Amino acid sequence: MTTVRRAVLTLPAAPLGPDNPLPALRAPAGPGAHAVDARTLAELPRDMARGIGRAPLRSLLPAPVRDGYGRARTPAGLDTIVIENERLRVTVLPGLGGRIHSLHHKPTGRELLYRNPVFQPAAFALNGAWFSGGVEWNIGATGHTTLSCSPLHAATVRAPDGGPMLRLWEWERLRDLPFQVDLWLPEGSDFLYVGVRIRNPHEHPAPVYWWSNIAVPEDRRILAPADAAWHHGYERGLCRVPVPVTEDGTDRTYPLNSTHAADWFYDLPEEQRRWIAALDADGTGLVQTSTDPLRGRKLFVWGTGRGGRRWQEWLTEPGTPGYAEIQAGLARTQLEHLELAGGEEFSWLEAYGPLAVDTAAALGDDWPSARADVERTLAGALPRTAVDTAYTAWRESAADAEPDEVLAAGSGWGALEVLRGGHTLPGTPFPEATLGPEQYPWRELLRTGVLPPPAKGAGPGAPLVSGPWRDMLETAPADPSTEYHLGIAQWHAGDRAQAVRSWERGLKEAVVRWPLLYCLAVADREDGHPDRAAERFAEAFADHGGGERNPTTATEGADVTTSAVTEAATTSAVTEAAATTSAVTEAAATTSAVTEAAATSAALGREALLALLAAGLSGRARDLWGRLPEHDRRGGAFRLIEARLLLAEGRRDAARAVFDEGFEVADLREGAEILGELWARLTDEPLPDAYEFRMRPS
Repeated sequence: MTTVRRAVLTLPAAPLGPDNPLPALRAPAGPGAHAVDARTLAELPRDMARGIGRAPLRSLLPAPVRDGYGRARTPAGLDTIVIENERLRVTVLPGLGGRIHSLHHKPTGRELLYRNPVFQPAAFALNGAWFSGGVEWNIGATGHTTLSCSPLHAATVRAPDGGPMLRLWEWERLRDLPFQVDLWLPEGSDFLYVGVRIRNPHEHPAPVYWWSNIAVPEDRRILAPADAAWHHGYERGLCRVPVPVTEDGTDRTYPLNSTHAADWFYDLPEEQRRWIAALDADGTGLVQTSTDPLRGRKLFVWGTGRGGRRWQEWLTEPGTPGYAEIQAGLARTQLEHLELAGGEEFSWLEAYGPLAVDTAAALGDDWPSARADVERTLAGALPRTAVDTAYTAWRESAADAEPDEVLAAGSGWGALEVLRGGHTLPGTPFPEATLGPEQYPWRELLRTGVLPPPAKGAGPGAPLVSGPWRDMLETAPADPSTEYHLGIAQWHAGDRAQAVRSWERGLKEAVVRWPLLYCLAVADREDGHPDRAAERFAEAFADHGGGERNPTTATEGADVTTSAVTEAATTSAVTEAAATTSAVTEAAATTSAVTEAAATSAALGREALLALLAAGLSGRARDLWGRLPEHDRRGGAFRLIEARLLLAEGRRDAARAVFDEGFEVADLREGAEILGELWARLTDEPLPDAYEFRMRPS
């Protein structure tokens, strides 16, 4: 019989660290890895161009940027939920976006996915922290979801066949939509069933994006039922090419045949069954199929070039085999969004399982025969009608079923939205008990019409930006904290002039000025005033205490706090529980405050230095550099800034020495080329492999 149980997975893991406390006022950073140039856009089919242009992100609000991680890994226990029958064992990470870490086929002893042996965050998600491997659920906007490294709600539910089913759910904040992912293994099945539902509880339509990303070993052949694909590379083009052999004579269905990183979006015929498979030299591997609404299929390859290989190494550990991604989405390409009407939903069923086909046919040069053999074998293992029937049974009998046993908790943001909007969402409860400190000020605004100011010494708190919250902020009593949050909501809505006015009003009365100064500095930079932006970034850093604290303050504070927690835990053995709880809570609050202060100082210092250098104010940048805590200056991101500062001062040899000594920028973004560009300004020598992260042809 199928079972669902908790377990712990121990891996070498880099801690996530604190979120960036600065509001994410800008759209996702980077060189436009997922963009399409205007000339290409004009040549695309009209409906595709319309989907690509639908509701681009103005900012990452209200999601936080997650950049507090490093690259030092130590063994750590990760909470998992294991779904198992006599054929498959599925390991899920509820605290990390609900990712499927492993899909193990027990009769053959085969791992069907690429399973990363470490947990190493990297800056690939829209808001930063992401990790490779397994099957991830991407919702929100083009790219990896902001929930990549966030906890989801998890509980057991009755599956359509009466057995246990794992439900994952959360409130996606970029598009303000709830979603659920139901996973179950019918008794005796070789296939994992996954039912997905995205609901729009609002009256207005919403843009929707979904791609299920499946990591597989890259020494596979990727097969899909298509004769053409839309090719997208880091040159920002999008063109339709033949499959499997492109115009240059290369069979692109083998990931290792590509030199550079690229996407291949397969153009499936309208009535074609949806599937994609990754098969090894023996004709065995993984197949994914779905009901028709999940239209798109894609292959992503890192390529064999130096940049792609460096990224593969960066995401795991040296000596680990590489991987590719096969993917399935709602649209033809990841550049498009669909529109979901108010009060409506998108739902579908996916199935994941093993496949073994005739090697000569599947891996031969006759592409139609290869596809036909896979499709014939899939039909025997899991008929298309069986998938459709399973979807109907899930949607009618299980999708709305209330959870039985809660296994993990997500965030309190869904509970806050249900409280505000009075939404009824059968099957995905967001109880008030999940509300936490981040939601408290907003619950008070909802209850009283007044937004409470932050506690003394605390940051300004997490923002909310949707229309209903903006309306409440506009009628709340004006004070610096309210003006700060109102300006953020106005900025997100596109009313940037009014946002600046709100921040300027708040600044006149503010005792703690840095949050408002930071926002005004971003506005100055976006409006093309680099000198004024640099001044305001530097002023924000100084207002937060830049240069006034002993460089060891943050470290000492953390040590003291850890000691307090340890002492409180020890005392718990001999004192009353209430006193112990109070001590631990107070110590934890102190730890949080110290951590937030250190993260804010580092974030403001980094922004200020970059702005000063962009404005050509290297002297001011040098002064600010001297006021940074030593532990910040030793970080890889600041070492890169140091090299840029030295070059701006004309100290080329000293800047080169920074590279020679070695550094790692933990939150280097996908597609970033700054390391290569800076190196080229220092020397004509080839860029060392350690700094080679370029993902497009020279």
